[in-house]
Amino acid sequence: MELAIMIEGQDGLTWPRWKRIASAVEDLGFAGLYRSDHFTNSNPPEKDSLELWVSLTYLATHTKRIQFGPLVTPFSFRHPTLTARMAAAVDDLSEGRLQLGLGAGWQQREHELFGLDLLDLPARMRRFEEGMEVVTRLLKSDSPVSYSGDFYRLKGATLLPRPQRAGGPPILVGGNGLKRTLRMAAKYAVEWNGISLSPAEFRRRCQRLDEYLKAEGRKPGEVRRSLMTSIFYGRERVERATSTRGKTTEELRQSGRLVGESDEILEQLGALAEAGCQRVMLQWLEQDDIAGLEEVAKQVLSRLTNGGTDEGY
Repeated sequence: MELAIMIEGQDGLTWPRWKRIASAVEDLGFAGLYRSDHFTNSNPPEKDSLELWVSLTYLATHTKRIQFGPLVTPFSFRHPTLTARMAAAVDDLSEGRLQLGLGAGWQQREHELFGLDLLDLPARMRRFEEGMEVVTRLLKSDSPVSYSGDFYRLKGATLLPRPQRAGGPPILVGGNGLKRTLRMAAKYAVEWNGISLSPAEFRRRCQRLDEYLKAEGRKPGEVRRSLMTSIFYGRERVERATSTRGKTTEELRQSGRLVGESDEILEQLGALAEAGCQRVMLQWLEQDDIAGLEEVAKQVLSRLTNGGTDEGY
């Protein structure tokens, strides 16, 4: 299993914070750095929110090793042709390290504040599928693309320059929906990313995803399985989490969060691996806590990569 870091961009992300986090994730050995795409947080007060694609362009030129991308960027913010163009360019700039996480959008408050159309859920998901179709065709086709849908239309469009990676950056679909989200992942994605799921719930969705893949004529191994969830590592962070959230340690674990000391975290990661999870994106909520990232790298990541031992430390 791989460990990556995920940052909530709407929760006070600034350039100084992003630069520190990027440097730490690269140097500490995490597999990747991912972030949400939001204009603002779901509840006031307003906080800083560094623009997604500008921040990813920084990663493309200021890191050398890590994979990175949005978890996820919604079509309610940008036309899919613009998303495809930016994604191809950033992926080329990074020499093939972008993972293109795509979504439908969900946060009503930011859409109302900035005059964006979220749409009701059925229409939103239809727009999502059309957006996926447009992005996929533009990235994969060397020939002009024509498409006519309810939300998007193309008439002989060609994405130039062509992506250096065949087919462009790999598409990731995030979400827990058993009916729509997993079906979209089976049709378009090379990675499905669940959100804060227990091992049992993660396994259940993997099984459903396999059913959809079979229907699409694809094999289970063609789609990677990952999970984004928060981590509360160490006694002080666990105490803060249980106090502010009003839940016990076990209740947090049952809701899919990683909670405890290194041995407990490794045990929970092991259960997720047995359920089919291949990568965990750790939702790092305290953006200034670089020391905490270092602790997780030393006490959890190193032991995960060394088979549960402290070899090398």
